Amino acid sequence: MTRFIIRRLLSSVVVILTIVTLSLWITRQAPSNPCLQEREANACACIKEHALDRPVFPVHSPPPLTPLEGCQYWESSGALVLGPLEVLPVSEWNETQYFIYVATLLQGSLGGSMVTDRTVMETLGAALPYTVQLGIQALLIALLIGVPAGLFAGLRQNTMPDYSVMTVAMIGVSIPNFVLGPLLIMLFSLKLGWFTAVGWESWADSVLPSITLGLFYAAYIARLTRGGMLEVIRKDYIRTARAKGLSEQLVVFRHALKGALLPVVSYLGPAFAALLTGSVVVEEIFNLPGVGTHFVRSALNRDYNLVLGTIILYSSLLVVLNLVVDILYTVLDPRVSYDD
Repeated sequence: MTRFIIRRLLSSVVVILTIVTLSLWITRQAPSNPCLQEREANACACIKEHALDRPVFPVHSPPPLTPLEGCQYWESSGALVLGPLEVLPVSEWNETQYFIYVATLLQGSLGGSMVTDRTVMETLGAALPYTVQLGIQALLIALLIGVPAGLFAGLRQNTMPDYSVMTVAMIGVSIPNFVLGPLLIMLFSLKLGWFTAVGWESWADSVLPSITLGLFYAAYIARLTRGGMLEVIRKDYIRTARAKGLSEQLVVFRHALKGALLPVVSYLGPAFAALLTGSVVVEEIFNLPGVGTHFVRSALNRDYNLVLGTIILYSSLLVVLNLVVDILYTVLDPRVSYDD
């Protein structure tokens, strides 16, 4: 198990570095840049400060940038036309934007925001607790609704209760959160006045966003639990348990439930990561101060460092949560082993 964890951690570093490389390249392909949008008066100084006048990678072609008065690099005609690919000498690789950013990461920093005066870690550190709390609450709602509903349907296969639960689950899967969120605001905030429509001043303000985010996953978990129960309930060891005279409750909760939840456990890691990364739309609808809101606004403002920092954060969460799920899998199913 130890060797498996070490291998996964090493491969995770490669995965995250690949994501950083692709993300850096994609962000630099976007039109405009943060120095033109937010700091027009000091655009040239901003460009120098963030090394935007340097090649992105050692293999590069001149970027198609708009000329800017006062900036020597952008006034050169060669910078306006995409030419053939050029390879920098090895001695100059450390001056490219990519190597500068990787060096910043190795120092334990995500760099500074290109739009505000705060660092990326300060910005994400202030927003992450809201996103994590929202994700945990949404996951709890999904589990508390999805697992009992799936067990209820799975133990009553092809009956009216089974069809009813699965119909509701299908409706839940089909409604996108950008439709459900405004509907909940109209009903519980504008009509009934039970909750605040937008903002996050107290715990009660997180109820509607959590429901909006969690209902989709509740429906999906219900379907997974039902499928797992239908597969396990016909196993020989379940028949043996019943033949020994055990009550149906003991058969279900002691013997069948663990196996029925294996698909759900496998889904929890990606689901929790999806809840965190998928909260972007919900945070925007309810105007929450979470990571998703910063991600959207940084993308609109071309704040490269904040966009990359958010992507690294989301990627790391996804990698770690999948590793945790793989380890939990061996606990729930002794037949699974990662030993060589």
